[in-house]
Amino acid sequence: MSAFPKENTVAEFLVDIEKELRSSYLAYSLSVIIGRAIPDARDGLKPVHRRILYAQSQMSNTYNRPTTKSARVVGDVIGKYHPHGDTAVYDA
Repeated sequence: MSAFPKENTVAEFLVDIEKELRSSYLAYSLSVIIGRAIPDARDGLKPVHRRILYAQSQMSNTYNRPTTKSARVVGDVIGKYHPHGDTAVYDA
């Protein structure tokens, strides 16, 4: 008795790798453009801007309170709300 099954239970598919990479890359890039790079029509903000404003709101950083260093806000956004790299937060 063998430890392996006699029949191959995995279905094999022939895929054109170049065609698959083109379609996958196009789908990914469009999702990034729509999801992160283009401002939302409702308020004109990108997700990173919304995260910054939310962090400032959570810190009670309003016009009638003493100012807060921007590094504090950036650190909170990167640490709590922004899962990607830090460049977008610094640029915003």
